[in-house]
This record gives sequence, C-alpha cells and structure tokens, in this order.
Amino acid sequence: MTITQLKYVLAVAQYQNFTKAANKVFVTQPTLSMQIQKLEDELDVQIFDRTKKPIELTETGKKIVQQAHNIVNESDRIQDIVDQEKGFIGGEFKIGVIPTVMPTLLPMFLTNFVNKYPKVRLRIEELTTDNIIEGLLEGSIDAAIAATPLQNDMIKERVLYYEPFVCYDPRNASTEKGKLKVEDIDIDALLLLEDGHCFKDSILNLCKSSRDSDEERFTLESGSFETLIKLSDEGLGMTLLPYLNTLDLSDNRMKNLRYFEEPSPAREISLIYHKSELKMQIIDALQAVIAGVVKGAIAFSNVQIISPLGKK
Repeated sequence: MTITQLKYVLAVAQYQNFTKAANKVFVTQPTLSMQIQKLEDELDVQIFDRTKKPIELTETGKKIVQQAHNIVNESDRIQDIVDQEKGFIGGEFKIGVIPTVMPTLLPMFLTNFVNKYPKVRLRIEELTTDNIIEGLLEGSIDAAIAATPLQNDMIKERVLYYEPFVCYDPRNASTEKGKLKVEDIDIDALLLLEDGHCFKDSILNLCKSSRDSDEERFTLESGSFETLIKLSDEGLGMTLLPYLNTLDLSDNRMKNLRYFEEPSPAREISLIYHKSELKMQIIDALQAVIAGVVKGAIAFSNVQIISPLGKK
C-alpha cells in the first residue's frame, strides 16, 4: 500500500469516473486502474463497485476512503512542517471563498498577492459555507474566506473586515432619504438571494430580530446581486447589498442606496482555517495582503454583527 495508491482511490471516489480521476492526478487511465486493482488485491477487498454508473464505493470502500483522507492529509503535513521551519512561503494552497465575497474581494487582493508571493500556487474555489466547513474539516482545502462567526471549535477565525448591509430601493429614490432603521425594511417587498447563500440567512436573521413573528413572506429569490438590482430597477421590490457590492454601481443606481443608522447591521468577513493547519506562513501573508487593500475601501467599526448561521 502506498500514498500514491490512496491518492488515486480518493480521486476516483471524488469523480466517480476512472478517466476523470486519472486526469486529476496526471496519470493515464490504465495506470490508475492498475494501481487501484493492485491495492484491492493486496487488501483482498473491493473498494469500488464498477458495475454501477457512475462508479460507487462499496461499504468497505467508504471506510477505506475515510481513512485514506486522514493518511494523505497527514503525509502532506510533513512538507508543511519543513516549509514552516524554513520560513518558506510557497507551495500549493487551496482556499475556498463564499459566492457573495468572491466577485468583490478577490479582484482587490489577488494580483497583489500573486506578485508578492510568486512561489505560492493558489487554488481558489467558490464554495458555500457548508462546503467550506466540510472542506476544512476533511482537509481538502487549507483555508477559506467566509462570513463569521461560525461557532465551530475546530475552526480558527481571523477577522478581515466588517461589511455593512446597504438598502437598494429605487422606489424611494425621489424622496428624502435619512438613515434607515431595521424595522423600516419592507419585508413584503424584499428580494433575496436563493437558498444556499449565507448572506440570505443573515438577512433573515436581521429581519427576524426586529419582529416577533417567525412568518417568512419572502417569495422572490435570485442567484446574484446583479439580478436582484435589476429586479428592483423594474419596480419589483427592494433588496439589501453588502457594502463592497455598492462601490461599482453607476451614479444613477447610487441614488437608490440607503444606509442604516449606527450601529449598522453588518457581516463579519474572516480568513478561517482548521485549528491544526500548519501553513501558517501563507495564512499570515494572505491576511496581511487582504488587510492592506481592504482598509482603503472599507473601514467600519460601529456595527452590529448579524449571524451567518441559519435561523434558529
């Protein structure tokens, strides 16, 4: 049994296809199949049920894959230990970013980071918060940028910035616009992101905190803020945006923004990682670069953090 064979098993378990798995680990499909067959013969068990389409793990195979994750992750940590001792900032670093942060934050820091640390091979993937937590716990990603707090004892959080919510409401563009109160939100006209976005959960928690009723009256949902803005422009309602999403709006759309009175409801955006993570030199570098570029664009302190966790 070798680490390489276990990596091949994990690839097939992920893609449920030998050809796709072989491409992932940069070997030919016959080589991958031969090594997995060799491992199965050595263990005298069947890891995959090849009669199923797509390929499925056997019950024994599921247990083997779970342990293989641990073995492969621990073997990778040997190089991490060496890099940390040498102060080397380089190597592959896999990071997940939630969808409502990816399009605004990534362009702000990525070029700076790549230029400053050319030996780091960033692998960035857009993931939901649930998938990020799963990835950190199983070791498939090294770190993530997500809304916090997550209240998970296995995950460390480093706050990067606080991002207020801003109301976008074309219906009130021509009226006198003072500071908005949470109870001023028109729930019946509120447009939200679709399920799976933690920003939606934050908004639901925000609205629930100002009302006694648990009734949800939100009916129109979308997958992107741009779509929500366009729907609002068509007179279909109002929406709430993260502050960074308002910076590139046109002058005409800027007139439709209303800001909350302080302390402004906001989300906390953090760099998060498993408490046993060893690539701390890269995490430190990421935090420094992001903090350096964000502080010029967003600097709010008098805020009320709204939980990204689902409604209780």
